Amino acid sequence: MPKKLWKVLKYLLSVLLAALLVYFACKGIDWKQFLDGLKATRWFWMAMFFAATYMAIVFRAQRWKQLLKPLDPNIKYGKVWDATNVGNLCSIAIPASGDFVRCGMVTTATASYEKVFGTIVMERTWDVVAILLMFAAALLMGWSHFGGFFVDNVWHPLTSKATILWILLALALIAFGTLKLIYYFKDKSKLAGKIVKTINGLVQGFKSFGSIHNKVPFLLYTVGIWTMYMLMSYFVLKAIPELSHLSLQDGLFICALGNIASVVPVPGGIGAYHYLLKVSLTTLYGVSEEIGLLYATLNHESRAVMLVILGAWSYIMRVMIMKNHSAAENRAAKQKK
Repeated sequence: MPKKLWKVLKYLLSVLLAALLVYFACKGIDWKQFLDGLKATRWFWMAMFFAATYMAIVFRAQRWKQLLKPLDPNIKYGKVWDATNVGNLCSIAIPASGDFVRCGMVTTATASYEKVFGTIVMERTWDVVAILLMFAAALLMGWSHFGGFFVDNVWHPLTSKATILWILLALALIAFGTLKLIYYFKDKSKLAGKIVKTINGLVQGFKSFGSIHNKVPFLLYTVGIWTMYMLMSYFVLKAIPELSHLSLQDGLFICALGNIASVVPVPGGIGAYHYLLKVSLTTLYGVSEEIGLLYATLNHESRAVMLVILGAWSYIMRVMIMKNHSAAENRAAKQKK
């Protein structure tokens, strides 16, 4: 199958999955009640939400710049900021595309695409650790409230299906065996050699964390990112009168739950996030489905609008910078002649 056709089919499948999840999220909703809830929204708290969203992006760009520094000591924050925003914009349209796009935007002679992508793998590893820690903290602080929901909706579905664990183990063994074969044939096959070169580049990028001289700022940026995410969830709770009595601890647990939706391959998490958050809020707190959907919509769509605006602005700025740089090079070439 041609690569372009396969990409189109994958995108169409993700859109269909998003549409299906949106249908389940909106099924049975009283839209009049939903609109009434929207009218009652406290917009001061939404302004706080936008501030926290912006700071999360700032911290994320700063953290990524620290990982890129060992690969390219001359990397500028503005370039990393624009790449982060354009990547976010692409991910809203096409699932998981943003990381590939932002890699290309910061690749240089010293920081190859493979090495840069390795830094993103390192970023994602820290993010997974942060999500697990958030879950653990929320469960430890509020087991009496969250424990039953976690056991019934997360733990039991995972542990009751031992077949899934065996499948995952088999896939891991297959992947390990495949890698061993690729490295064995690296000097005998051009394809294997190219794959090994790519893997080595990824590993070098992944190991960039070890090359950071002062790791404290990196850790602080990571804490800052996930603190902002937690505050974003909390501020939306405060913005909705029916949920405003909930605590920062509730915001922590809801934030951790919401991040599960990010692994579902649909454009921008549309549908997956709404469905999961609606079910979680109605089950945990007994609110109406309309309020559950309102929370998910305010949180997801408000952030998406901000990411679109920042992404579009960064793209325009980056195009202008490249155009000015090209014009300056042309003038310099003409002067030499």
